[in-house]
Amino acid sequence: MGKLSGLLVFLLVVHSVSSLKCYVCSSTSNEHCNRNAEECRAPLDTCMTTVDILGQVKAIVKQCSSSRTCTGASGTASLDASGNGNEVTCCSSNLCNLSTATTTQLCTWLLSLSLCLLILLIQQDG
Repeated sequence: MGKLSGLLVFLLVVHSVSSLKCYVCSSTSNEHCNRNAEECRAPLDTCMTTVDILGQVKAIVKQCSSSRTCTGASGTASLDASGNGNEVTCCSSNLCNLSTATTTQLCTWLLSLSLCLLILLIQQDG
């Protein structure tokens, strides 16, 4: 029984460490949204942020989601030429949905660009 008890304790520790936490809210302010974090329960494995835009009005919804649901929603999201519509972003690390969808996409793009420049600099030195 000792080995079984040890295995059970190990699995509980691993499960608690690997639980995803997301910001969860419904607001017009990103700052207000970032006040409430929640631990996602299986099968919810993704933090999903939806930003609906109509003129100067933004509605932000942050929630735990399944990766399949979030990917599907992001595939159908779009903005028109005036900037109206919706944006959806998906991420899967703890509290990764801190920013609004637009900011998250911009940060990801800038991080990728920085990484590419770093690789080019390393290759030139070598």
